[in-house]
Amino acid sequence: MAEFFDVVIAGGGPAGSTAGTLLAKRGWNVAIFEKEKFPRFKIGESLLPGSVRTFERMGVKEKIDKADVIVKHGGKIVSACGTRSNRFLFCDVFRCKYPTAYHVERAMFDQLLLDHSAESGCRVSQGVTVTDATFDADGVTVQTSNGSFRARYLIDASGRNSLIGARFKLRRTYPHLRKFALYAHFEDVDREPGIDGTLIKMVRGKDRWIWMIPITAKKTSVGIVLDAETFKRMRLSPEEAFNEILQQNPMASNQMRQARRVTEVHAMGEFSFRSKRLTGDRWVLAGDAAGFIDPVWSSGVFIAVLSGEKAADMLDRVLREPARRLAEFNRYEQKIGRVMDLYLRFVTSWYTQEFAEVFFYPKEFFKVVPAVNSVLAGSEKQLPEVRWRLWIFHVLVFLQKQFAMIAPRMSLQPKSAPL
Repeated sequence: MAEFFDVVIAGGGPAGSTAGTLLAKRGWNVAIFEKEKFPRFKIGESLLPGSVRTFERMGVKEKIDKADVIVKHGGKIVSACGTRSNRFLFCDVFRCKYPTAYHVERAMFDQLLLDHSAESGCRVSQGVTVTDATFDADGVTVQTSNGSFRARYLIDASGRNSLIGARFKLRRTYPHLRKFALYAHFEDVDREPGIDGTLIKMVRGKDRWIWMIPITAKKTSVGIVLDAETFKRMRLSPEEAFNEILQQNPMASNQMRQARRVTEVHAMGEFSFRSKRLTGDRWVLAGDAAGFIDPVWSSGVFIAVLSGEKAADMLDRVLREPARRLAEFNRYEQKIGRVMDLYLRFVTSWYTQEFAEVFFYPKEFFKVVPAVNSVLAGSEKQLPEVRWRLWIFHVLVFLQKQFAMIAPRMSLQPKSAPL
């Protein structure tokens, strides 16, 4: 007889570990199978305050506070041409409850969360891949590289190459978000003093942007996002393209005069997608298996933690009252779908020049920055309350695009400067 669990989770990243911890704390028998062995390199290091409440529920916040992390107070966006900048702080969020978040090195952070799942009662297996799943009226038989197991439900949190997504052909790409990312870790990157040194810095160019994230006391994550076609036309290796773009952007390179790269330059393309369904009879998608929009606004880990939390809460109710399954699954789809819709529209606006022109204009003019901050902070409970303010912001972006009546036009083109 196959070993039995209430829930099997494929994937031990933030979505899987969040779901596993919360289910185990409710008394359910949970197994997490992670195909890799932690620690491992991972991108997506800037978190949002909206996840802090979940970390408190999990009982892991104190461990994060004691780790080598950077307390994040917000972000700073600067124009590549150097003419404008705008700083947003989480303490300015509409009805602020959590004024800070974290920047983390994901190798450490993901292992911390997964170890906490094991300490909370989950059966955690690393280096074990979920290879197949067979569903029936009573549950699911999960095949792994370490044998077969039975469960009532499967949470697929195995990332963008998810088993369930491939099985049912759920992947739907965003044609207007065909981007390419280049990134690496550095030491000895200059940082501003005080709170400003904790901010994620985003350098906004005309057709690309650069992130600079202080992830530990010594390390900084530096990344570039541009159109995939633009990268192809450069006909350069990822490392060559990465270095060339940095050299052309003094708003980033000026902080890197003494910097030393301590990892290889990683590359990733075609990462924006969404699954057409998030639930089935005995399965649920969470984290990147459900979808990933874009690195901008740090929404990746926020949605992963949020979907892991909501999947755990939903399955807890379903396991206790099986008759509620259809209604609970539909509610989960709607909840995660609404959050993804909101971030998708915000990301789509980000890649227009008009977004930058309106965003960089003095905030006193349009009085919607607190609403924008709420989205940037990932304040899930407040998102419905700020939708009308965001609608105003999007109207201003539209008017700027059509008539340039909101703010002065900007070149967003950098002046070349050597590293």
